[in-house]
Amino acid sequence: MADAVLLGDEAVALGAIHAGLTASYAYPGTPSTEITEFLLGYAARHGRPHAAWASNEKTAFEEALGVCFVGRRALVSMKHVGLNVAADPFMNAALVAPHGGLVVAVADDPGMHSSQNEQDSRYYADFARIVCFEPADQQEAYDMTREAYEVSERFRIPVMVRLVTRLAHARSIVRLGEPRPENPLAKPPQTTSWILLPVNARRQWKALLARQGELRDYAGGSPYNRLTEGSGRFGVITTGIARNYYLENVDDLDSKPWHLHVGVYPAPTPLIRRFTEQVDRVLVLEDGYPFVERQLRTLLPTRYTVMGRETGEVSIDGELTPDTVRQALGLPVAAGVSIDAMMPPPARPPQLCQGCPHGDSYRALKEAVASVDEAVVTSDIGCYTLGALPPYSAIESCVCMGASVGMAKGAADAGFHPAFAVIGDSTFLHSGVTGLMDAVAANTDMTLVILDNGTVGMTGAQPTVLPSSRIQTLVMGLGVDPDHCHVLSAHPRHAAENADVLKREMAHHGLSVVVLVRECLEVVREHKAATRASGAQPVAQGATS
Repeated sequence: MADAVLLGDEAVALGAIHAGLTASYAYPGTPSTEITEFLLGYAARHGRPHAAWASNEKTAFEEALGVCFVGRRALVSMKHVGLNVAADPFMNAALVAPHGGLVVAVADDPGMHSSQNEQDSRYYADFARIVCFEPADQQEAYDMTREAYEVSERFRIPVMVRLVTRLAHARSIVRLGEPRPENPLAKPPQTTSWILLPVNARRQWKALLARQGELRDYAGGSPYNRLTEGSGRFGVITTGIARNYYLENVDDLDSKPWHLHVGVYPAPTPLIRRFTEQVDRVLVLEDGYPFVERQLRTLLPTRYTVMGRETGEVSIDGELTPDTVRQALGLPVAAGVSIDAMMPPPARPPQLCQGCPHGDSYRALKEAVASVDEAVVTSDIGCYTLGALPPYSAIESCVCMGASVGMAKGAADAGFHPAFAVIGDSTFLHSGVTGLMDAVAANTDMTLVILDNGTVGMTGAQPTVLPSSRIQTLVMGLGVDPDHCHVLSAHPRHAAENADVLKREMAHHGLSVVVLVRECLEVVREHKAATRASGAQPVAQGATS
């Protein structure tokens, strides 16, 4: 046994390693990115497990399924909106009865620190009818991940470990256990369960439904779901990290309520019934949607008072905090330190790094569209989304990965001209390629601008799955007219000529693609620092410098 100081993300990663992990796959997405970064670093030092970034969450999930198909243990990690991308294989994975353990680590982002929405992945686990673990601290993140593999192989289902931002990105001491070896390679003796023809899928669906009683019994007996005796007829239910916020405040109450903590789903119905026999009023504290709160309303007679997000004791949106829990418990807000002489700090909206190549690309694009009365400029998710803010104010949409291409095509199909789509290199490979195929098939009157900085910049400069040199080859291979496919240097000295190219393509009535290439400044700095540290001679960056 040993101790380690770990982020919640790192605790999941190390828990998977110590559970005998063979391979892990992911696409970068805050707050889940550090899971794979930890695994990549560990693999570089120890030679295992296999860890890799994938082009998107769907391909990552399918690669993990292949590991499980041959009997070994796999981890796939993503943020909550990434689970939308992986939803197809995720839902069907519950039917194929994997015999190698499969854990899906999903990091939700209540409060939308770096996301487009607040969705709660527990609903996906419930939808798929699988077990979900929700750790309250880093120790549980480690322990639950290890147990999740045992549960996956016992019930032959994928198992979810649901994190939230505050747990994923906070550190704590974790007591480690003895590592377990990898599973041996073992292809299933029969593969009909993996062939989801309707006749097989119907049988597998019935088998999954038949296992629901066992899953409920497992969750009901889990030590991660526990009831603590209190006094009076008031009780509190906590889930995941909400337990910490409750325990931080409970000693200030005149008497301690009955307390039920839920850390494993399906929600433990027998434990909930024992809990509710002792109380008349229930406050539900959960970081995310009112998931347990809604389930409680269907379980309890109307004489019970159920309080939480839906009734206003806790805000319906935003992340849970110790202060919001304090207010929900009826306690006065704790007084903070007041420094009257201190001026409020100036507002600091997010912005592109000084000298970022995206800024030069946006200046060229703005010069091009200034020559027409009105243009549509759709965009996507990444560093370049900051082009929506001053001083650029260059883009008009950010919906989901790859949406820029489809939205520009839709605007053009509706008769609007000119229509531009702006997308990053990694986002293009993630979800933009299929949209471009649609545009190629229709020869849509639009211009796709790919801002190629050679990295996944917003999440910490992870490598793009394909290098810059291959993006033009991919675009041309889809059928884009070579006369209307340009690769330009996104350098300030080329801004005027880049604007001229964009103007010419804007005037072209058909599909065009412009790739603006220049390496991310942060990546350049990292390369230079690594070169100095190694004592090697710097390598010329060519057109991307």
